[in-house]
Amino acid sequence: MASAYSALLLVFFFWIYEPVSPQQSRTDSIELGSSLSTNFPPTSWRSPSGLFAFGFYRQGSGFIVGIWLASKPDATITWTINRDVPHVSSNATLELTTEGKLLLRRHRNNATDEEKLIANFTGPASYAQMLDSGNFVLYNERSEAIWESFNFPTDTILGGQNLYKGGELFSSASAIDLSTGRFHLKMQDDGSLVLYPVDTLDLPLDAYWNSGTYDNPGIHLSLTGTGDLLLGNKTLHKTKDVSPSGSESNSTSIIYRATLEYDGIFRLYSHNFDGEAEYIISLVWHEPETQCEATGFCGFNSYCTMNDIDDQPDCLCLPGTAYVDPNRRFHGCERDYNEGSCKHTNEMSSLYNITVMDRIAWDDNAYSQASMSEEGCRKSCLEDCNCAGALYKSGNCKKQKYPVKYALKTQDQSSKSFFKVALESIKSSNHSSAIGMVPSVIQRTSKKAVVLILVMSLAFITWCLVTLAISGFFIFKSRVIKGRMQTESGNFGLARELTLRAFSYRELKKATKGFKEELGKGSSGAVFKGTLYKGKKAIAVKRLEKVVSESEREFLTEMRSIGKTHHKNLVRLLATALKVPIGS
Repeated sequence: MASAYSALLLVFFFWIYEPVSPQQSRTDSIELGSSLSTNFPPTSWRSPSGLFAFGFYRQGSGFIVGIWLASKPDATITWTINRDVPHVSSNATLELTTEGKLLLRRHRNNATDEEKLIANFTGPASYAQMLDSGNFVLYNERSEAIWESFNFPTDTILGGQNLYKGGELFSSASAIDLSTGRFHLKMQDDGSLVLYPVDTLDLPLDAYWNSGTYDNPGIHLSLTGTGDLLLGNKTLHKTKDVSPSGSESNSTSIIYRATLEYDGIFRLYSHNFDGEAEYIISLVWHEPETQCEATGFCGFNSYCTMNDIDDQPDCLCLPGTAYVDPNRRFHGCERDYNEGSCKHTNEMSSLYNITVMDRIAWDDNAYSQASMSEEGCRKSCLEDCNCAGALYKSGNCKKQKYPVKYALKTQDQSSKSFFKVALESIKSSNHSSAIGMVPSVIQRTSKKAVVLILVMSLAFITWCLVTLAISGFFIFKSRVIKGRMQTESGNFGLARELTLRAFSYRELKKATKGFKEELGKGSSGAVFKGTLYKGKKAIAVKRLEKVVSESEREFLTEMRSIGKTHHKNLVRLLATALKVPIGS
């Protein structure tokens, strides 16, 4: 009984005097109800040493929410929240609420416009801490970590941080754009650490660097506080011992940071701080050696090369292609000739040529592979509509379709690459300066396209003619109908002045009832009585019987004179000519 009592007392003693780890100390803790603002201090929560900060970091015209090395000469972002959403504008707050939630609020017109949960965890938080390791941690009431930024890395791991099975780092889009970029580092389930381009199936063909630690499913990546980069039992990098007389001997603190950068290279840096929170940054280790080794650094149908002047990478188009965007050369190239011009085998030599390049290869799967001579490989690609290029080595010919992925410059002098180039291209080729040729810029139109243009032109002309014919028909009909309506209504346009109007023979015959009632007879013909508008308008019609040139001119002169005469005198003139009483 006494022994049990002593054991219980011993446990109680150790429980009272159990040391609290530094990271769980409530010193410098962030209590519930604390908040940050973009408009007024505080805008961030600092670690005890002041080297790390969590909160609003200004970038451009807005802010990002993240963690950074708050030191001179430039702050270094080590972690971000929601990196692919637009930046936070002004009038935003970050609050550890009294309910134990970490919320980002956007305000408009003195009211909360949007509210977003920053961290998901089980149960309410009791307080938070920004640690000197660069880790932001939320704790429950038992001082147990329920959420920490180290478990959700973006593109960086810091000293003391691990990348466990299934974990990934994604590069940034550029040095200033922190959104997700084109490469990612993956800690695979099989224990291998591999670099891939994004938007791939993460197959061995897509990988451009790996740790070679396959069949070790239990291991993970660790960056120690002393700068050792470890992968299970394998050391990727071992920090060299610093000599007391070395340049780093006066440094009070060294922080290590491993980052997958926007160019696809995984780099390990050391930040050596002095007493004024200024640091000297040094590159300690990196893989792969150059950007050109990063698969997909240059887009489709292009290859990477290092400039001799500044030792910087550049992307050049393969023969037969041109830049998609000349201002963003790593976006790749596209074919500069029309695929539709590829017809028959016997026409290929008149449409295309083959350009030979040395030390260019690609990692794509060939759609055709066969043993043949070098000349046979060249001719086979030229006569094949599907062939963009052929890789020839040691009697083996591999033909590749568009797009050509993962092309690179090699040191292998034994291989040759054949690329099909259109003799008349639809674009100027941007690779001409690299291979010493200037292709033509004339566009070749296929026979099928010519026939289509002719058919469409003929259809358009036919449609125009039909439209004109229909329009003319309706215009003619409308005028005839209008004339008939005027005839029937007795409205011939006679107002205060009488004007002449032409009648058809059919209309005059109908008006005189077949020239039935003769009123008189002149030298050139007889005059007949007639009516219009159902007998309400009396008229006199003269029918020429002997039309000779002189008589016709005499009659026309007479009609013009009558047409110019006032309508009150017209009746008298007609009565006189017909020798009949005016009242009849």
